Amino acid sequence: MPTTESDRSEPAAPSRTRRSDARRNEQALLGAAARVFAESGIDAPVRLIAAEAGVGMGTIYRHFPSRAELVAAVYRHQVDACVDLGESLVQGDSSRFAALSEWIDAFVDFLATKHGLASVRTSDESGSGLHDYFLDRLVPICDRLLAAAREDGEVAVDISGYELMRGIGNLCLFSGDDGRYDARRLTHLLLAGMR
Repeated sequence: MPTTESDRSEPAAPSRTRRSDARRNEQALLGAAARVFAESGIDAPVRLIAAEAGVGMGTIYRHFPSRAELVAAVYRHQVDACVDLGESLVQGDSSRFAALSEWIDAFVDFLATKHGLASVRTSDESGSGLHDYFLDRLVPICDRLLAAAREDGEVAVDISGYELMRGIGNLCLFSGDDGRYDARRLTHLLLAGMR
């Protein structure tokens, strides 16, 4: 009996389901790792991440054989989350300056509260290009948010996304665990000066 086109395509469904399940599991692990890293730093024990994700340690090592790979994946995941937020804000209904401010708040959170994730590029020996990934993904969305706010007359200064991000990065360098220093507040002052 000849094989029809529909017969040939049926086995692909379970494979696609497995791939989407594996992708969902990986995303859940990255979210759990990001939360643990934010609270305990990038040197937190893997068992804490496994507990947060509700999986065994073997599952984590199956997805990320080394800590360096896990840290790099979480870093990329957090960068991608900032980009996704920026994309939704660019197309949202709020004022362009409010969109820029909301995105900058998320960027500050990434830089100031990830306990080592934002500085992982300084110890990145894997050649994975994390700093380039950071710039290649975040600078364009920051440029788009700035351009939209400028077009609406809400930003008066001519500053590039790279310059703004670099300045905010410098403000966040000293945040650490000092409760008297509020990088987000200083960033809001910087944004107010751009109006």
